[in-house]
Amino acid sequence: MTRLLFTAALSALLSLLLAIAGQAQESMPPATPAALPEGLQTVEFFSPAVGRSMKFDVILPPAYEDSQQDYPVLYLLHGYMQNYTVWGRNLAAAWYARQADELILVMPDAGNSWYINYARSDAGQSNNWEDHIIIDVISHVDDNFRSVARREGRAIAGLSMGGFGALALGLRHPDKFISLGSSSGALSHARDIARALRSGLEREQAPVPGSDDGGFQQADAFVAGIIAIDGFSTQQERTPTGIDFLQPEQAEAYDPFQVIYDVPRSQMPHIYLDAGTGDSLIAPARELMSLLLINNVPFQYRQAEGGHTADYWRRAIGPMLNSQNEVMQRALGRRP
Repeated sequence: MTRLLFTAALSALLSLLLAIAGQAQESMPPATPAALPEGLQTVEFFSPAVGRSMKFDVILPPAYEDSQQDYPVLYLLHGYMQNYTVWGRNLAAAWYARQADELILVMPDAGNSWYINYARSDAGQSNNWEDHIIIDVISHVDDNFRSVARREGRAIAGLSMGGFGALALGLRHPDKFISLGSSSGALSHARDIARALRSGLEREQAPVPGSDDGGFQQADAFVAGIIAIDGFSTQQERTPTGIDFLQPEQAEAYDPFQVIYDVPRSQMPHIYLDAGTGDSLIAPARELMSLLLINNVPFQYRQAEGGHTADYWRRAIGPMLNSQNEVMQRALGRRP
């Protein structure tokens, strides 16, 4: 099942990469670089957790520069083979955040890491990607922007791999986030790996996506120029060297279906789930919804026509962002 779900996600994201590269070729020679969404900044900083310079895009509210207000923050995590630019520049999140006009949107990068701390890092790498998000990114945002630096002012969400990451990290750190969101999330990723390990299969180094495909390599080179993180721009560079999980218990520690039972009911974050009816990843979303129903945990669930595609995510981000923003604003006492 994991292989089928992964193949569907990989196919959709490869199509997106090739489309981006194709658009660039069709518009040659480019007159000027594509305009960035209004209010978008790209921040580069050093992340001790992964031992390298990293980037994230941030969208500030229109009134940010002319006010002294502190703003809640929504952290949006990208999918597999994607990067920090996709949500704000390609999937309309910047537009919805500016329309809301009362939150900061942060879109970090974690390569193809699944947002976990690797059980084993090789080739001199430090693949502590959970710590990169939870410690380094959040600290940098709180130190450099007027953010509400407490649980009531933080939410986290993502698509596909990022949907898994948002729920796994949010449930592992319920003191950090008031709301968790998953759009087309690969929610059974860690559970499937744990089951494989328990059956006796050993984990191997993850293959580099599309490395034998000439068309992919052309698209990869083009997108690497947009990412522009030294030593972390091509898919080969962005695929961690090492082993994610060596023992089933390590995978289960990131499994939303298990970790949720470790969260005290008084600390349970708001949970938002969505998926397209034509997406195979709707199955784990429905399964998690059933678990929440059985255990009387408040949540929101939305399904709509669509697959594991950019078109679906452009339509899904508005409802998810607005819902999570409303949860934060109400928790901060900024609603009647």
